[in-house]
Amino acid sequence: MDNSNNRAFTLQRYGKSPQSGFQPVTLPEPNAHQLLVEVYAAGLNPIDNLIPTGIFKPVLPLTLPAVIGSDLAGIVVATGSEVTRFKPGDEVFASTFDSDYGSLAEFTLVNESAAALKPVNLDFIQAASLPMVSLTAWQALFERAGLQPGQKVFIPAGAGGIGSFAIQLANQSGVTVATTTSSANVEWVTRLGADVVVDYTKERFESILQDYDAVLATLKGDEIEKYPDILRAGGKIVSLVGPLDVSFARARRLNVMITAIAGWLSRRIKRLAKKRGVDYSFLFVRPDGQQLSQISHYIETGRIRPVIDSVFPFEKAAAALEHLQQGHAKGKVVVAVKKESRT
Repeated sequence: MDNSNNRAFTLQRYGKSPQSGFQPVTLPEPNAHQLLVEVYAAGLNPIDNLIPTGIFKPVLPLTLPAVIGSDLAGIVVATGSEVTRFKPGDEVFASTFDSDYGSLAEFTLVNESAAALKPVNLDFIQAASLPMVSLTAWQALFERAGLQPGQKVFIPAGAGGIGSFAIQLANQSGVTVATTTSSANVEWVTRLGADVVVDYTKERFESILQDYDAVLATLKGDEIEKYPDILRAGGKIVSLVGPLDVSFARARRLNVMITAIAGWLSRRIKRLAKKRGVDYSFLFVRPDGQQLSQISHYIETGRIRPVIDSVFPFEKAAAALEHLQQGHAKGKVVVAVKKESRT
């Protein structure tokens, strides 16, 4: 297919004032294990604003200009020679995180292993809101923290994109959930499935919560140093926002200097965690189509629903990223790349 006029929102230069904007991007033919996808919607995540600053450049190298965005839903246009799970015309959702092809484009390439069939009860916008938050929640709660029914997890910032999904997933898995939110959202996060809701404008979570099995750290800052105090011995802190640790650096095969820096950055929280007999680790989500298929089951049975804060047209992609950057989104911010013509 001729995609020389494929319009994409790209990052041309890293920095405090990164250069980004629309430009045509010609894609190569899909390799043996890739899908060419016509993008209908792209979900945004906080890391989409962090990558252009260059902060993740040592651990997430991209070839500039790079297409911004990590989540998508769309229709398969073509497949590589060894693709077996999908065919042209299939409606899919996927994460393109940690690849050279982002989601804020009219067409993009997706690894077969990163894609799943779109939940039948969702439109493209709803489906595009799910990949990174759902995979992050799944991998943090079950793979890394190893939570089982009857255990307890603290998920701060329950009204945010990751929090609003993670609360539902943990609740539907039989895990007791505590969260924090503002007064205006207490009732809302309770409806999502939070069992204990701390209004951070009135109370301190560390004065209320105790003997928890895990914390899903979603907020930057010194708050993370309070988490060991609310955990039982053997509990786990799984951080999505840092600091990086040595295990992460080694898993990414980073050089000796960056590995040493990761160790230095995480030294204090590691020391506090060890003192309380708990574990700290940093999680970098990985695309996984098989997990998305499992998550789709929760969606199609109505046990979990996507939470959309706002939808922006493709031409307003920059405004969508700015809205997300402000940190007040209640759920996910999504960009409608192509209008849906079907009901």
